[in-house]
Amino acid sequence: MNHKSIDHADNADLRGSLRALQRAAQRARELARQTGTDLIVSRNGIIERIKPQQTSAQPQVRDSAAPYGDKS
Repeated sequence: MNHKSIDHADNADLRGSLRALQRAAQRARELARQTGTDLIVSRNGIIERIKPQQTSAQPQVRDSAAPYGDKS
């Protein structure tokens, strides 16, 4: 089994995948708060519903708009 940290992977996409997953999880939490939707997670094989916490102290993720289809 390979015990090397993912931060030291040879593939750049793999190295960045952990941070991308963290950003996606943060965005999912923000969206759940905004829409009043429960988060569904699996912990140790058990499916759980988590009510989003309504706090203004939590940081907001700001994603810049992606230039879809823009070839310039």
